[in-house]
Amino acid sequence: ECSALSSSPSWFLSFSAKDMKHRLGFLLQKSDSCDYSSSQSKKEKISSSQRLSQEEVRKWADSLENLIHHDRGLAAFRAFLKSEYSEENIEFWVSCEEYKKTKSPAKLSPKARKIYDEFISVQATKEVNLDSCTREKTSHNMLEPTLSCFDEAQRKIFTLMEKDSYRRFLKSPYYLDLVSPPGAGCGPENCKRNHTHTLDCNSNIISQCA
Repeated sequence: ECSALSSSPSWFLSFSAKDMKHRLGFLLQKSDSCDYSSSQSKKEKISSSQRLSQEEVRKWADSLENLIHHDRGLAAFRAFLKSEYSEENIEFWVSCEEYKKTKSPAKLSPKARKIYDEFISVQATKEVNLDSCTREKTSHNMLEPTLSCFDEAQRKIFTLMEKDSYRRFLKSPYYLDLVSPPGAGCGPENCKRNHTHTLDCNSNIISQCA
């Protein structure tokens, strides 16, 4: 067989090599095309899953609970509170939620102390508005921190936000720009104020709406 191959004309070997190269190139192109299509399909699925529906946004107006338990609702509300220089309330609430997920008993005390020093103590850098009774009870809880040691303080701050800032949020561009009919856009005619930080109507990220 080897002798038969070696005696084959040179044009036959050349043709075979070119043919193989052509076929290999075609297969590689097809593979790249499939990979690209697969990549595009994945991106479209991800983009679709990240879209914020009007139904979701409208549910935020049902209760503060619905709003802050939705990742993007929480982001919008946090941005609004930041514009009012009162973001310490939602930051305290979020910190308490994360604290209650602590699994190691050894981490309870240092975590509780950090939250207390940041939001409740007299010299707290982000002191929240608590009545003296709740503040005193929370301080006493610091002696032996448990997963529920901030529960009362957290409820008071939640109620405060619910009766005050949450109602203003629903009337602000931070919410109205998202709940407006699809296609309305985020132009000057829909913005109450210039250079207001809000969630972009299409990309759902914090941006400026000029």
